[in-house]
Amino acid sequence: MSEEIIYLKKEELKELMQTKFEKAGLKETHAKEVATHLTYADLRGVHSHGAVRVEYYSERIAKGGTTIEPDFRFEKTGPSTGVFHADNAIGHVAAKEALGYGIEMAKETGVAVVGVSKMGHSGMLSYYVDIAAQNDLVALAVCQSDPMAVPFGGTEPYFGTNPIAFSAPTNESRPIIFDMATTVQAWGKILDARSKNLPIPNTWAVDKNGEATTDANQVNGLLPISGPKGYGLMMMVDVLSGSLLGLPFGKHVSSMYSDLSEGRNLGQLFILINPSNFTDLETFKGNLSQMIEELHDNKPATGFEQVYYPGELSEIRQSEHEATGVPVAKSIYDYLVSEDVHYNRYDHSDAFAER
Repeated sequence: MSEEIIYLKKEELKELMQTKFEKAGLKETHAKEVATHLTYADLRGVHSHGAVRVEYYSERIAKGGTTIEPDFRFEKTGPSTGVFHADNAIGHVAAKEALGYGIEMAKETGVAVVGVSKMGHSGMLSYYVDIAAQNDLVALAVCQSDPMAVPFGGTEPYFGTNPIAFSAPTNESRPIIFDMATTVQAWGKILDARSKNLPIPNTWAVDKNGEATTDANQVNGLLPISGPKGYGLMMMVDVLSGSLLGLPFGKHVSSMYSDLSEGRNLGQLFILINPSNFTDLETFKGNLSQMIEELHDNKPATGFEQVYYPGELSEIRQSEHEATGVPVAKSIYDYLVSEDVHYNRYDHSDAFAER
Protein backbone atom coordinates (compact mmCIF):
# COMPACT_ATOMS: atom_id res chain seq x y z
CA MET A 1 0.00 0.00 0.00
CA SER A 2 1.45 3.36 -1.04
CA GLU A 3 2.26 6.00 1.54
CA GLU A 4 0.38 9.27 2.01
CA ILE A 5 1.87 12.17 0.05
CA ILE A 6 2.21 15.72 1.40
CA TYR A 7 2.37 18.68 -1.03
CA LEU A 8 4.70 21.53 -0.10
CA LYS A 9 5.48 24.86 -1.69
CA LYS A 10 9.03 24.88 -2.99
CA GLU A 11 10.22 27.58 -0.57
CA GLU A 12 8.81 25.66 2.40
CA LEU A 13 10.50 22.46 1.29
CA LYS A 14 13.81 24.24 0.71
CA GLU A 15 13.68 25.93 4.11
CA LEU A 16 12.95 22.65 5.90
CA MET A 17 15.88 20.94 4.21
CA GLN A 18 18.25 23.84 4.81
CA THR A 19 17.34 23.88 8.51
CA LYS A 20 18.06 20.17 8.78
CA PHE A 21 21.46 20.53 7.10
CA GLU A 22 22.43 23.42 9.35
CA LYS A 23 21.40 21.42 12.41
CA ALA A 24 23.59 18.57 11.14
CA GLY A 25 26.57 20.94 10.97
CA LEU A 26 26.75 22.53 7.51
CA LYS A 27 27.36 26.26 7.41
CA GLU A 28 24.46 28.35 6.14
CA THR A 29 25.76 29.03 2.60
CA HIS A 30 26.48 25.35 1.97
CA ALA A 31 23.21 24.21 3.53
CA LYS A 32 21.29 26.66 1.33
CA GLU A 33 23.00 25.44 -1.83
CA VAL A 34 22.31 21.77 -1.10
CA ALA A 35 18.68 22.53 -0.23
CA THR A 36 18.30 24.54 -3.45
CA HIS A 37 19.72 21.63 -5.44
CA LEU A 38 17.45 19.03 -3.83
CA THR A 39 14.40 21.26 -4.31
CA TYR A 40 15.28 21.53 -8.00
CA ALA A 41 15.33 17.73 -8.22
CA ASP A 42 11.94 17.34 -6.51
CA LEU A 43 10.42 20.09 -8.64
CA ARG A 44 11.47 18.24 -11.79
CA GLY A 45 9.97 15.03 -10.47
CA VAL A 46 13.33 13.34 -9.85
CA HIS A 47 12.43 12.51 -6.26
CA SER A 48 15.28 10.00 -6.08
CA HIS A 49 17.63 12.99 -5.76
CA GLY A 50 15.44 15.25 -3.64
CA ALA A 51 14.17 15.23 -0.07
CA VAL A 52 14.58 11.45 0.20
CA ARG A 53 18.35 12.11 0.50
CA VAL A 54 18.24 14.59 3.39
CA GLU A 55 18.51 12.12 6.24
CA TYR A 56 21.47 10.33 4.67
CA TYR A 57 23.35 13.58 4.02
CA SER A 58 22.56 14.80 7.52
CA GLU A 59 23.86 11.62 9.11
CA ARG A 60 27.11 11.81 7.13
CA ILE A 61 27.57 15.50 7.96
CA ALA A 62 26.89 14.92 11.66
CA LYS A 63 29.33 11.98 11.81
CA GLY A 64 32.21 13.83 10.17
CA GLY A 65 32.21 12.23 6.71
CA THR A 66 31.63 15.61 5.08
CA THR A 67 34.23 18.37 5.43
CA ILE A 68 32.24 21.35 6.68
CA GLU A 69 35.10 23.86 6.28
CA PRO A 70 36.72 22.53 3.09
CA ASP A 71 40.02 23.80 1.71
CA PHE A 72 38.89 24.27 -1.89
CA ARG A 73 41.66 24.62 -4.47
CA PHE A 74 41.47 24.95 -8.25
CA GLU A 75 44.51 23.70 -10.11
CA LYS A 76 44.71 24.97 -13.68
CA THR A 77 46.53 22.23 -15.60
CA GLY A 78 46.38 23.72 -19.09
CA PRO A 79 44.78 26.55 -21.11
CA SER A 80 41.43 24.73 -21.09
CA THR A 81 41.82 22.12 -18.35
CA GLY A 82 41.82 22.04 -14.58
CA VAL A 83 41.16 20.01 -11.45
CA PHE A 84 39.07 21.28 -8.57
CA HIS A 85 40.27 19.72 -5.32
CA ALA A 86 37.14 19.38 -3.19
CA ASP A 87 38.57 18.18 0.15
CA ASN A 88 35.59 15.84 0.58
CA ALA A 89 33.13 18.70 0.87
CA ILE A 90 29.49 17.95 0.22
CA GLY A 91 29.39 17.32 -3.50
CA HIS A 92 26.66 19.75 -4.48
CA VAL A 93 28.74 22.71 -3.30
CA ALA A 94 32.04 21.41 -4.66
CA ALA A 95 30.62 20.63 -8.11
CA LYS A 96 29.01 24.05 -8.45
CA GLU A 97 32.25 25.77 -7.43
CA ALA A 98 34.18 23.72 -9.99
CA LEU A 99 31.58 24.47 -12.65
CA GLY A 100 32.14 28.19 -12.13
CA TYR A 101 35.80 27.83 -13.08
CA GLY A 102 34.83 25.75 -16.09
CA ILE A 103 32.30 28.30 -17.34
CA GLU A 104 34.84 31.10 -17.06
CA MET A 105 37.45 29.04 -18.91
CA ALA A 106 35.08 27.99 -21.71
CA LYS A 107 34.01 31.60 -22.24
CA GLU A 108 37.66 32.53 -22.63
CA THR A 109 39.14 29.63 -24.62
CA GLY A 110 36.10 28.01 -26.26
CA VAL A 111 36.23 24.75 -24.36
CA ALA A 112 36.89 23.58 -20.82
CA VAL A 113 37.43 20.18 -19.23
CA VAL A 114 37.29 20.37 -15.44
CA GLY A 115 37.53 17.46 -13.05
CA VAL A 116 36.32 17.48 -9.46
CA SER A 117 38.52 15.38 -7.21
CA LYS A 118 37.65 13.89 -3.81
CA MET A 119 34.10 15.11 -3.35
CA GLY A 120 30.97 13.80 -1.68
CA HIS A 121 27.80 12.73 -3.50
CA SER A 122 26.80 15.61 -5.78
CA GLY A 123 23.15 14.91 -6.53
CA MET A 124 21.47 15.50 -9.86
CA LEU A 125 23.84 16.26 -12.76
CA SER A 126 21.21 18.14 -14.75
CA TYR A 127 21.35 20.90 -12.13
CA TYR A 128 24.88 21.74 -13.23
CA VAL A 129 24.45 21.44 -16.98
CA ASP A 130 21.34 23.62 -16.66
CA ILE A 131 23.54 26.39 -15.23
CA ALA A 132 26.03 25.93 -18.07
CA ALA A 133 23.30 26.20 -20.71
CA GLN A 134 21.99 29.38 -19.09
CA ASN A 135 25.49 30.73 -19.74
CA ASP A 136 25.13 29.84 -23.46
CA LEU A 137 27.41 26.81 -23.24
CA VAL A 138 26.93 23.22 -24.34
CA ALA A 139 27.75 20.91 -21.45
CA LEU A 140 28.40 17.28 -20.69
CA ALA A 141 28.78 16.02 -17.12
CA VAL A 142 29.66 12.54 -15.86
CA CYS A 143 30.10 11.22 -12.33
CA GLN A 144 31.18 7.91 -10.80
CA SER A 145 29.18 6.26 -8.03
CA ASP A 146 29.01 3.20 -5.77
CA PRO A 147 29.50 -0.26 -7.30
CA MET A 148 25.81 -1.18 -7.51
CA ALA A 149 25.30 -2.40 -11.07
CA VAL A 150 25.97 -5.91 -12.31
CA PRO A 151 28.05 -6.09 -15.51
CA PHE A 152 26.29 -7.45 -18.56
CA GLY A 153 26.24 -11.21 -18.15
CA GLY A 154 27.30 -11.05 -14.49
CA THR A 155 25.63 -11.30 -11.09
CA GLU A 156 27.92 -9.27 -8.79
CA PRO A 157 27.91 -5.44 -8.71
CA TYR A 158 31.02 -3.78 -10.17
CA PHE A 159 30.27 -0.32 -11.63
CA GLY A 160 27.99 2.38 -10.29
CA THR A 161 24.88 3.93 -11.81
CA ASN A 162 27.41 6.35 -13.35
CA PRO A 163 25.14 9.09 -14.76
CA ILE A 164 25.55 11.25 -17.85
CA ALA A 165 23.96 14.68 -18.34
CA PHE A 166 23.88 16.93 -21.41
CA SER A 167 22.56 20.42 -22.06
CA ALA A 168 22.46 23.01 -24.82
CA PRO A 169 21.00 26.54 -25.00
CA THR A 170 18.02 27.37 -27.21
CA ASN A 171 15.97 30.44 -28.07
CA GLU A 172 13.26 29.16 -25.73
CA SER A 173 12.87 30.11 -22.07
CA ARG A 174 14.55 26.85 -21.06
CA PRO A 175 17.50 24.93 -22.53
CA ILE A 176 17.55 21.33 -23.68
CA ILE A 177 18.58 19.17 -20.71
CA PHE A 178 19.05 15.42 -20.74
CA ASP A 179 20.09 13.45 -17.66
CA MET A 180 20.28 9.66 -17.33
CA ALA A 181 21.79 6.91 -15.23
CA THR A 182 23.57 4.18 -17.18
CA THR A 183 21.45 1.68 -15.28
CA VAL A 184 17.79 1.13 -16.13
CA GLN A 185 17.01 3.26 -13.09
CA ALA A 186 19.08 5.23 -10.59
CA TRP A 187 19.49 3.80 -7.09
CA GLY A 188 17.60 6.79 -5.75
CA LYS A 189 14.53 5.54 -7.63
CA ILE A 190 14.72 2.37 -5.55
CA LEU A 191 15.03 4.48 -2.40
CA ASP A 192 12.00 6.51 -3.48
CA ALA A 193 10.00 3.29 -4.03
CA ARG A 194 11.06 2.04 -0.60
CA SER A 195 10.00 5.28 1.07
CA LYS A 196 6.55 5.01 -0.54
CA ASN A 197 6.17 1.24 -0.08
CA LEU A 198 5.81 0.73 -3.82
CA PRO A 199 6.93 -2.20 -5.99
CA ILE A 200 9.44 -1.70 -8.81
CA PRO A 201 9.34 -3.10 -12.37
CA ASN A 202 11.13 -6.43 -12.76
CA THR A 203 13.46 -4.90 -15.35
CA TRP A 204 15.23 -2.58 -12.89
CA ALA A 205 17.21 -4.82 -10.60
CA VAL A 206 18.16 -8.27 -9.34
CA ASP A 207 18.22 -9.86 -5.89
CA LYS A 208 21.11 -11.65 -4.12
CA ASN A 209 20.63 -14.65 -6.41
CA GLY A 210 20.88 -12.54 -9.55
CA GLU A 211 17.19 -13.00 -10.28
CA ALA A 212 14.84 -10.18 -11.32
CA THR A 213 12.91 -8.67 -8.41
CA THR A 214 9.95 -6.33 -7.93
CA ASP A 215 10.67 -5.83 -4.21
CA ALA A 216 12.66 -2.63 -3.62
CA ASN A 217 13.87 -4.05 -0.31
CA GLN A 218 15.43 -7.11 -1.98
CA VAL A 219 17.57 -5.25 -4.52
CA ASN A 220 21.19 -6.41 -4.62
CA GLY A 221 22.22 -5.24 -8.07
CA LEU A 222 20.98 -2.78 -10.68
CA LEU A 223 20.81 -3.67 -14.37
CA PRO A 224 22.62 -1.68 -17.10
CA ILE A 225 20.39 0.10 -19.56
CA SER A 226 20.11 -1.71 -22.92
CA GLY A 227 22.36 -4.52 -21.73
CA PRO A 228 25.87 -4.32 -23.22
CA LYS A 229 25.37 -0.72 -24.41
CA GLY A 230 24.65 0.59 -20.94
CA TYR A 231 27.48 -1.57 -19.60
CA GLY A 232 29.88 0.15 -22.01
CA LEU A 233 28.63 3.60 -21.10
CA MET A 234 29.00 3.02 -17.35
CA MET A 235 32.59 1.90 -17.92
CA MET A 236 33.26 5.05 -19.97
CA VAL A 237 31.89 7.25 -17.20
CA ASP A 238 34.00 5.44 -14.61
CA VAL A 239 37.16 6.05 -16.66
CA LEU A 240 36.39 9.75 -17.25
CA SER A 241 35.41 10.62 -13.69
CA GLY A 242 37.59 8.19 -11.77
CA SER A 243 40.77 6.88 -13.38
CA LEU A 244 41.31 10.10 -15.35
CA LEU A 245 41.54 11.96 -12.02
CA GLY A 246 43.69 9.33 -10.31
CA LEU A 247 40.77 8.19 -8.15
CA PRO A 248 39.46 4.70 -7.27
CA PHE A 249 37.61 2.87 -10.06
CA GLY A 250 34.91 0.24 -10.45
CA LYS A 251 34.35 -1.89 -7.38
CA HIS A 252 37.01 0.12 -5.50
CA VAL A 253 34.84 3.25 -5.37
CA SER A 254 33.78 3.87 -1.76
CA SER A 255 30.29 2.84 -0.72
CA MET A 256 27.85 5.57 0.12
CA TYR A 257 27.05 3.91 3.43
CA SER A 258 30.09 1.86 4.52
CA ASP A 259 31.50 4.42 6.99
CA LEU A 260 29.80 7.78 7.35
CA SER A 261 32.72 9.21 9.33
CA GLU A 262 34.99 8.95 6.26
CA GLY A 263 35.06 11.01 3.05
CA ARG A 264 33.88 9.51 -0.23
CA ASN A 265 36.75 10.60 -2.55
CA LEU A 266 34.42 10.63 -5.57
CA GLY A 267 35.16 12.16 -8.97
CA GLN A 268 33.15 14.16 -11.50
CA LEU A 269 34.00 15.64 -14.90
CA PHE A 270 32.58 18.63 -16.78
CA ILE A 271 33.13 19.18 -20.51
CA LEU A 272 31.98 22.65 -21.54
CA ILE A 273 31.86 23.96 -25.12
CA ASN A 274 31.28 27.53 -26.26
CA PRO A 275 29.17 27.34 -29.46
CA SER A 276 30.49 30.77 -30.49
CA ASN A 277 33.88 29.21 -31.18
CA PHE A 278 32.31 26.87 -33.75
CA THR A 279 29.35 28.68 -35.27
CA ASP A 280 27.11 31.71 -34.84
CA LEU A 281 25.54 31.45 -31.37
CA GLU A 282 22.11 32.74 -32.35
CA THR A 283 21.97 30.45 -35.37
CA PHE A 284 22.91 27.52 -33.17
CA LYS A 285 20.21 28.33 -30.62
CA GLY A 286 17.69 28.94 -33.37
CA ASN A 287 18.41 25.56 -34.94
CA LEU A 288 17.82 23.80 -31.63
CA SER A 289 14.55 25.68 -31.15
CA GLN A 290 13.55 24.58 -34.65
CA MET A 291 14.48 21.00 -33.75
CA ILE A 292 12.15 21.16 -30.76
CA GLU A 293 9.28 22.46 -32.92
CA GLU A 294 9.82 19.73 -35.51
CA LEU A 295 9.89 17.03 -32.84
CA HIS A 296 6.62 18.39 -31.46
CA ASP A 297 5.14 18.23 -34.97
CA ASN A 298 6.24 14.63 -35.43
CA LYS A 299 3.22 12.32 -35.67
CA PRO A 300 2.92 10.45 -32.36
CA ALA A 301 2.85 6.66 -32.32
CA THR A 302 -0.14 4.68 -31.07
CA GLY A 303 -0.55 5.21 -27.35
CA PHE A 304 1.28 8.56 -27.33
CA GLU A 305 -0.32 12.00 -27.39
CA GLN A 306 2.81 14.01 -28.11
CA VAL A 307 6.46 13.66 -29.10
CA TYR A 308 8.70 15.36 -26.57
CA TYR A 309 12.40 16.13 -26.82
CA PRO A 310 14.56 14.19 -24.32
CA GLY A 311 14.21 15.71 -20.86
CA GLU A 312 11.12 17.77 -21.69
CA LEU A 313 8.83 15.87 -19.33
CA SER A 314 10.97 17.08 -16.43
CA GLU A 315 10.33 20.64 -17.55
CA ILE A 316 6.60 19.95 -17.61
CA ARG A 317 6.66 18.40 -14.14
CA GLN A 318 8.58 21.40 -12.82
CA SER A 319 5.86 23.76 -14.07
CA GLU A 320 3.16 21.56 -12.54
CA HIS A 321 4.89 21.33 -9.17
CA GLU A 322 5.52 25.08 -9.14
CA ALA A 323 1.74 25.48 -9.29
CA THR A 324 0.45 22.57 -7.19
CA GLY A 325 3.28 21.98 -4.72
CA VAL A 326 6.04 19.41 -4.47
CA PRO A 327 4.93 15.86 -3.53
CA VAL A 328 6.84 14.48 -0.52
CA ALA A 329 6.24 11.15 1.25
CA LYS A 330 4.69 11.75 4.68
CA SER A 331 7.47 9.81 6.43
CA ILE A 332 10.03 12.18 4.89
CA TYR A 333 7.93 15.22 5.79
CA ASP A 334 7.61 13.99 9.38
CA TYR A 335 11.39 13.67 9.55
CA LEU A 336 11.94 17.15 8.06
CA VAL A 337 9.69 18.85 10.62
CA SER A 338 11.08 16.83 13.55
CA GLU A 339 13.86 17.93 15.89
CA ASP A 340 15.93 14.87 14.95
CA VAL A 341 19.05 15.29 12.85
CA HIS A 342 18.95 11.65 11.73
CA TYR A 343 17.88 8.21 12.93
CA ASN A 344 21.23 6.42 12.57
CA ARG A 345 19.86 4.30 9.75
CA TYR A 346 22.66 4.38 7.17
CA ASP A 347 26.07 4.10 8.83
CA HIS A 348 27.96 0.84 8.16
CA SER A 349 25.30 -0.44 5.79
CA ASP A 350 26.12 -2.03 2.46
CA ALA A 351 25.75 -0.26 -0.87
CA PHE A 352 22.00 -0.90 -0.75
CA ALA A 353 21.51 0.67 2.72
CA GLU A 354 21.09 -2.72 4.37
CA ARG A 355 22.95 -3.67 7.57
